[in-house]
Amino acid sequence: MTEPLGVLIFTPRRDVRRAVFDALDLDGGFVLLSARDSAQLETLLADAPPLHVVVVGADGNPEVTRGLRILRGFPAYASLPLVHIVDDAPGVAPEGAIDWLRESAIPTELAQRVRAALDAPAPPSVSGPAQPDWRFAFDAGAAWVVASTPDGCIVESGAAMERLCAGEGPVQGRLLQELIVLADGATWPVPDGDGLACMLRRRDGGEIVGEADVRHVVDRGQHRIAVAFRDLRSADSAQRALALLASLEGCQSDDEGIGEAAAMIADVLDLDVVAVWSALPESELGPEVVARIWNAPGQVEWPDASDLPLLKICLGGESLLSLDATSDLPMGDPLIEALGLRSYVLLPLLDERRNVLGALLAGRRRHGSDARMLGLALRAATARFASALELRRAREQGRVRGLIDTLTGLPNRLLFNDRLDTTIREAERTGECFATLLVDLDRFKSINETLGHAVGDKVLVSVAKRLRASVRASDTIARYAGDEFTMILRHIIQRDDVLRIAEKVVQAMEVPLSLDDGSELQATVSVGISYFPDDAVEGELLLRHADEAMYGAKSLGRNNYQVYANNVDATQQQQTELKARLRHAVRNDELRVFYQPQVEASSEDIVGMEALVRWEHPELGMISPAFFIPLAEASGLIVPIGEWVLRTACAQAKAWESRYGLGLRLGVNLSAVQLMQSNLASVVATVLRDTGLDPHQLELEVTESISVKTVPHLVETLDALHAMGCRIAIDDFGTGAASLDYLRRLPADRIKIDQSFVRNIGVDPDDEAIVRATIEMAHHLKRGVVAEGVEIEQHLQFLRLNGCDELQGYLFCRPLPTPAFDKLLAERERLVNEGRAVPA
Repeated sequence: MTEPLGVLIFTPRRDVRRAVFDALDLDGGFVLLSARDSAQLETLLADAPPLHVVVVGADGNPEVTRGLRILRGFPAYASLPLVHIVDDAPGVAPEGAIDWLRESAIPTELAQRVRAALDAPAPPSVSGPAQPDWRFAFDAGAAWVVASTPDGCIVESGAAMERLCAGEGPVQGRLLQELIVLADGATWPVPDGDGLACMLRRRDGGEIVGEADVRHVVDRGQHRIAVAFRDLRSADSAQRALALLASLEGCQSDDEGIGEAAAMIADVLDLDVVAVWSALPESELGPEVVARIWNAPGQVEWPDASDLPLLKICLGGESLLSLDATSDLPMGDPLIEALGLRSYVLLPLLDERRNVLGALLAGRRRHGSDARMLGLALRAATARFASALELRRAREQGRVRGLIDTLTGLPNRLLFNDRLDTTIREAERTGECFATLLVDLDRFKSINETLGHAVGDKVLVSVAKRLRASVRASDTIARYAGDEFTMILRHIIQRDDVLRIAEKVVQAMEVPLSLDDGSELQATVSVGISYFPDDAVEGELLLRHADEAMYGAKSLGRNNYQVYANNVDATQQQQTELKARLRHAVRNDELRVFYQPQVEASSEDIVGMEALVRWEHPELGMISPAFFIPLAEASGLIVPIGEWVLRTACAQAKAWESRYGLGLRLGVNLSAVQLMQSNLASVVATVLRDTGLDPHQLELEVTESISVKTVPHLVETLDALHAMGCRIAIDDFGTGAASLDYLRRLPADRIKIDQSFVRNIGVDPDDEAIVRATIEMAHHLKRGVVAEGVEIEQHLQFLRLNGCDELQGYLFCRPLPTPAFDKLLAERERLVNEGRAVPA
């Protein structure tokens, strides 16, 4: 097996780092390391990682120059080949580059360029002279030619230009004025310019409308004219093809989804026919039609698949393309003749081992001008169909081996137990947490007895579909036994995410089921939940605990979910010990305040920070706030701890204000117990006076779950704090049960959208709708909006598009201890002083 190549990604631009990482990670043949600045690069290189190539951003940032100087200072990396990433504007090739690549070409060309860089000779130095490269002046993949002066004779041409002039002999030797005719009577030579209207004239009399970019270059002492031609005919077709490929991902993988995808391809690419055959190697029945779309007028009779010679060739693994008049492929085939196709594609559908699973036919009853684009789009689409057929085959094989439930199509008990064991092994290796759910239909026996087993089977099928729709693709659902279903929910960040899915499962069953006779049936479920590794580390024990929790849900009236309750005596003893230690945590200097930046959505500049308390236990290490804060609230210790956090954070914010003058807003959480204190306003006033912090810089965060009923005088207390000049924010918005009237009455300046909704952007349309509605509602109420839990670029783009004001999350920065946050602010000040905009 080939050893993966070590690739270092070095650029201050986060969007370029992410694009490079995604492109190389998808290829799978690389070990990737990344650095955003010279300091991080130096730290990374100190560990002497095995590197083969460096992908570096060449955008003129001084950090790039400093970083390359550091890189070449390490003897082990002095001669590493560099692949530069440049923007899409025309320019000059970067000095010292083995190769370069435009940002727009990262997804399609980067992996190939990185491998090619290994075979290229290293540059004499990082700042050595670069050889002239006229390709750099144009878009990647442009149809370019280079002509000598003053005669205009073409001396070199690119592959794209050769394709445009296919079948006419070599392009070299032709005159520039004969090949590319400029608009408005202009003649060659012309000065440097972009987007010059022109026409590419073929020898057969055909003309291609386009535009040209022109550069005058010097190559080995010779004056040359470099011209890049863009064919404008394919722009619309290419956009349609890209939109199609993006839409195909939304189609299901069953037979209905394959038919939907085939119809979409026919409509978007203006095809008369699209057909998909399944031809599994183990099948003795021959090719089976899975989807067949006919968009042309009239009716046609499809010949039997066993009598089609071209289909047999395709199912042998050969691709057949006849998309234009120059093709030499045979047209004499019963199917091609019956359909009257003038252009067609027959492509084999292959699995990862290159086994043929079926075939795709697409064709028109005419020739088109988009042959190349059409061929590429259809080749890309074959991956989607091959994946669907492979899944279809796996299901069939699963049924044969007795691993798939024949009624619902879900994994059965055997397959579920195997997946549970596999998940446990992976979790032990990676430290992942996951949840096991047992879902039981309430009173299902009475349904079978009163309405019959046929109705009972339909109920089970409907429940299986609703369960599938309630979870993510990475989760596992199985029919475990009779009316019992089991689930594995992977990649759990916090327990609230599991509880929300369990609630979604319960709510999904609240919609009545429609029966064949027109009547409706209301079925409910009881759900039990256990967690790995907290509740058990063995599969059988996890299921037993989930089963106990499920019966707990039934004992509470059914139609709900319950979480397994661990050993009560052991838990109470542990909590008692921690409460005793927590009483001395402040005095023993065990508490820490971390700060997480809040950034403005459009500029990504830091505008605020949230203070977060951490407990560094001398024996147990860092203890999660989700564990010790409830202990502090139950024991009343939250009052002195909360005052310590408030005082510490305000003093630190004042110190940073004096040092950097940013006017950062400081967010500090208030618990329900603190809000019950009658002297809270005077405590806050004293802290502000003692620390000297401007009250307008302090934002006190109140969770949405705190209500007027549980906290008497809540509105009055918040009004007093607001009158003092402090800002008020509603934290964890969307997880409680606050009414609009409640929000209107509170003197809130800002609403913070809970991270459980933000994390599901791009995953759950319901949560996306909640986020959109929250932003719109908050703005109507003249409240600002902060989104918590922003972790990926998709979250960022969605929130920007929907007008969110500020963002907070790991995409920008994790919570930092005081020294690290101070370093972050110092770096921001340094870059601002250099005249550059600074995202967090």
